[in-house]
Amino acid sequence: MSIQTRLADDGETLVISIEGRFDFSTHQAFRDAYEHGESGVHRYVVDLTDTTYLDSSALGMLLLLRDYAGGDSARISIENCNSDVRRILSISNFEQLFAIK
Repeated sequence: MSIQTRLADDGETLVISIEGRFDFSTHQAFRDAYEHGESGVHRYVVDLTDTTYLDSSALGMLLLLRDYAGGDSARISIENCNSDVRRILSISNFEQLFAIK
C-alpha cells in the first residue's frame, strides 16, 4: 500500500494516487494526503490506476474527502479504476457524488 500526492500543473488540483489495497489500513495516510497537502487546492483527483482492491472503509474515506472539499460543491474525480473497483463504486451509487472517469 502506498499513497502518493502531487500538485497538477494547474496548481489547483491535488492528485492522490493509491497503489495496492485501498482499505482501513490506508485511513491515516489518505487523510494526511489531503489535509496536510498544498494550499490553494480547489480540485481533487483520486487516481486508482494501481489500486487492486477497495472496501467499505475506502468508500467512507472518499466521503470524508468530499466533506472536507466542500460537500455538494466539491470538485473531486475518481479516475482510472479497474473493472472490479468501478463495479463497487457503481453498486454504491458513487457516480451520484463523484465524477468517475
